[in-house]
Amino acid sequence: MFVFTSILFWASVTLGHPYGPADVSPEQWKALNASVGGRLNVGIPVARPCFTEAGTGVAGSTNAIECAAVRQGWGNSLFFVEQFGAYQNVQWGSCQATTQTCVISGANTSDPAPSNPPNVCQQGSVPPHYIDVRDASDVQKALKFSKQTGVPLVVKNTGHDYKGRSSAPGSLALWTHNLQSLSYNASFVPAGCPASHAKPGVTMGAGSIITNIVAFAEANDITVVTGAETSVGASGGWVMGGGHGALSNTLGLGVDRVLEFKIVTPTGAFLTANECQNTDLFWALRGGGGGTFGVVLESTTLASPKMTLQVAFAAFSRTNTNATRGFYEVLVENSVRWAEQGFGGYIEPFQALYVTPKLNSTESAATMKPLFDYVTSLAPTDPGVQILSTELPSYGAFFQNFLANSGAPVGENAALGTRLIPAANFNSTASRSALVDALMQTLAHVTFDLTLIATTPYNVPDTGATSVTEAWRTAIWHAVAEGGWDASVPIADEKAAYTGISQAVDFLRAITPDAAYQNEADIHEPNHEVSFWGTHYARLLQIKKKYDPDNVLSCWHCVGYDPSSPRFSCYV
Repeated sequence: MFVFTSILFWASVTLGHPYGPADVSPEQWKALNASVGGRLNVGIPVARPCFTEAGTGVAGSTNAIECAAVRQGWGNSLFFVEQFGAYQNVQWGSCQATTQTCVISGANTSDPAPSNPPNVCQQGSVPPHYIDVRDASDVQKALKFSKQTGVPLVVKNTGHDYKGRSSAPGSLALWTHNLQSLSYNASFVPAGCPASHAKPGVTMGAGSIITNIVAFAEANDITVVTGAETSVGASGGWVMGGGHGALSNTLGLGVDRVLEFKIVTPTGAFLTANECQNTDLFWALRGGGGGTFGVVLESTTLASPKMTLQVAFAAFSRTNTNATRGFYEVLVENSVRWAEQGFGGYIEPFQALYVTPKLNSTESAATMKPLFDYVTSLAPTDPGVQILSTELPSYGAFFQNFLANSGAPVGENAALGTRLIPAANFNSTASRSALVDALMQTLAHVTFDLTLIATTPYNVPDTGATSVTEAWRTAIWHAVAEGGWDASVPIADEKAAYTGISQAVDFLRAITPDAAYQNEADIHEPNHEVSFWGTHYARLLQIKKKYDPDNVLSCWHCVGYDPSSPRFSCYV
């Protein structure tokens, strides 16, 4: 592991920070460091080694070897996840409101201009201090320190956070990335439950990332529902926000499958939450969002048997934009039927990838014929046409063949907007036509892409056991519009990017109910309490106040957040 730290620890931490309490004494920091076994570290922006000049209080130094590693690793999520000072979307390590940042160009990582004078590496929103969390005691000590000093706390796992919830200026971070244990129990009994509750379960530390979890499941001949991004931590915000994946249509969201959480609450209690104890907290954690009800150290998720999967893939040239409307028309015409047949997957404006465990190869090829026929019809003038219908022996094989080398952009500034699109929008000729129109309008207004994610739990009914919005259960697609900008730009341009992506999603908002996926949402999502949680927000807020009466853990658009808090001073 290659992590940038500073040998000038006490020199740097005593300099204070313009957005955090400046009167924390060196003795207090030293006492905290001693109490956590010397694992209190300086948070250094990942690009710091490439800068010859740094702002006040920014630790680290110019280093050609380390800079070369940063330039080579920039854009690689598995590199970023190992660096505390790195965020997958780099604006969340910056202070956007002041344009204070420390980044290189994601478009041209070898370009020296962003890191050369007069540009200066600034701390931005990278927490100036962090604890490398290894057990519950570390979290408890941090909570006590925060209450005594007023230093705000944030929880950072892998840095896959589209809304800046794992960074804050002048904060102390709890870095859970190194909690990477994995174990399998074929008869896991949640603590406090009778033996009759035994189910096969995989217990994973908060820092366990999806690529390792998929490999572990494959080695044990089981299936675990995960997302598509290799370096996401499956016990963190992914599952607590809902957690969708290619198999969610038939196996459920991550929250549907979690059996137990081990968590330190903001009052310092180390609790086990499952269906037999702390059941209100268990419900809240199953969709209420990460970084707000406590610090999860591990979770246990339901394991299913290894399963044979049918895969359908169709694509044409990205540049063949004239084919996109017809492509959408075929998808909209058939997607309810495909959802009923268990298909989940990922759709770009020029390609579709579907997978199901419910059909055999003949059935899969037959039901996908309209998609294959349309794309094949483009072949005479489009050399980029591809058609594939295949059977794979496991989810691990599917992941390695289709997902492991893909993923969302890393090392760039990104603005997202999202919408859950229900089956009602597919039910009539008029509603289908309106949906295609809205998709085309949204696509015309995004600067990056529009992804239609068919990973909703359409065949998994709402039992009331989770706190995600009920809209997940009737949705066919989770649509994600994405825009962004490169390197450092004026505040006006940053605001324009967020406004632009929100306006792009407005075309879909106009024809759908208020429902969005909190982990990938517009940071200015209108009516976010309903969009993220449906009818559940009032109960979630009650539980929040019970387990965090002082609102020690707070994050943007999380349950009970206060938008006037100084910790949000870098948002635009």
